[in-house]
Amino acid sequence: MLTALVLICSIATTPDLRDCDTDNARVVMRVPQAYASPVSCAMHGQAYLAETAVGRALTKTDRVKVVCMRQEKAEEMIAKLPNQ
Repeated sequence: MLTALVLICSIATTPDLRDCDTDNARVVMRVPQAYASPVSCAMHGQAYLAETAVGRALTKTDRVKVVCMRQEKAEEMIAKLPNQ
C-alpha cells in the first residue's frame, strides 16, 4: 500500500521543484491513509493538504510536492527527520 508525503518547499531554497525533498522542505506532512493506486494517493495527498491550516496558509513563494511511496519507506523517512 502507498501513502503520501506532502512536502512544502520555498522557491528561494529549491527553485526547481524536482529538488524538493524531506531534507530541504519547510514542512513535511504524512497523509494518515493508505492507497492502492498512485493516482488516488496523489489526489488524496493534495486534498489532505487543502483541509489543513498549513494548506490554507501557503504563500506565493511556497511550492507543494506530493510524493507517494510505500508506507514502510515513508515511516523510515519520517523517523530520520529532526524533531521540531
